[in-house]
Amino acid sequence: MNAPASTVMPGLERYAALDQRLLAAVRGIRILPTVAWPASLENRMIDAYSRGRFSLPEVTYARPELGAVRAELAAIEAAAGGSDPLDIDPLGDYLRRTAESWRIAAEMLESVGSASVTAPSIALYGRPDDMIPGSQRSNLDAAHYFVALSDELGADLLADDSIVNMPADALRADLSATLDDFFGAGTISVEVDPELTAKAAAGATRIRLRGGDCFSDYDRHQLLAHEAFVHSLTALNGRRQPLLASLARTSPRVTATQEGLAVFAELMSGAIDITRLKRISLRILAIDMALNGADFVEVYKYFSLCGQSTADSFHSAQRVFRGVPPGGGAAFAKDNVYLSGLLTVHTFFRWALRQRRMDLLRHLFAGKLTLHDVIALQPHFESGAILPPRWLPPWMQHVHGLAGKLAFSVFINGIQLSQVQGEDWLAGV
Repeated sequence: MNAPASTVMPGLERYAALDQRLLAAVRGIRILPTVAWPASLENRMIDAYSRGRFSLPEVTYARPELGAVRAELAAIEAAAGGSDPLDIDPLGDYLRRTAESWRIAAEMLESVGSASVTAPSIALYGRPDDMIPGSQRSNLDAAHYFVALSDELGADLLADDSIVNMPADALRADLSATLDDFFGAGTISVEVDPELTAKAAAGATRIRLRGGDCFSDYDRHQLLAHEAFVHSLTALNGRRQPLLASLARTSPRVTATQEGLAVFAELMSGAIDITRLKRISLRILAIDMALNGADFVEVYKYFSLCGQSTADSFHSAQRVFRGVPPGGGAAFAKDNVYLSGLLTVHTFFRWALRQRRMDLLRHLFAGKLTLHDVIALQPHFESGAILPPRWLPPWMQHVHGLAGKLAFSVFINGIQLSQVQGEDWLAGV
């Protein structure tokens, strides 16, 4: 999809040039591929674990040399403006923050295979014990809550496994037809990748499915809501931006908002259930375990005890130990963002509704933006320098329905369940 025939507005050329310079600098930074494990290693170890033969994985990583990249990113930060956003245009602040996050990511990747990955990954993705905005509770508290609630409701993770009956090739054909209808024929390709670590991954024009896996109908709905109608959609909208081409690429600093928005999309479109919330919550508890000294086998056994299959338990533990030693005390913190991002995005949607600012919610899909960016860059949305989104997810196209759900959520949040007793219903309340 080509960008529209728009030109950069007069006076903003400096920011467009810095943005292009930024994109050129980060072209060689590939975070997840650098910390990924070979599929062949995973397959061997899953087979061994299924037979009760446990050992710590031995993973070899190729450390990239990114010294020149870091220097260039630091120069871009300086050229974009100072650290006080009040002293610079929001465009300069956006570029400074984005360059800084890529520089931290480069430092992280240069330490791949060592415990030194932990600190920069936490700087980028947060810690399990970080506080949730507007709350006195932490991300870890939320994770404990959703795991306990799932267990109380009997949401057994194994229940979903019994209905997983759609081969990757069949899902590929199904998704391709749906996406052609929505975005236009050939805009997004769907491929099966036998080397993919995650069950699925999405870029602007390609969605990959892990080869050899089977999927459920619920997986299909989740992939559409999460991968296609958020990750791919925001990338495609970002590609249309004449001023900030970087809005088409997920920088490290936007990961929490992007993943939170994607899980929120699952919630709004009915493509999430308590089991899914339990899965992403367990990963946060596992990161906390690893940071506190648990090794790979201990984390694997934790997932297994929580009801996951051998393969799922291995893949879940593997996500926690990507790029770090498996002996405990270190972790790759990216999975921290799914629940914290969901809670923060949900709060943002409720706040925007209260402020009667549905425009902010639409602008969130104009590219790869943080919640901060959507507000700070409003003058440039209003001027037309940053374009509104070409595509919106299906659930965002029905504004009245969305407003109804959020309005109900805003009001019902004021009812304190701790004040409600079972006897109230017997009394006719």
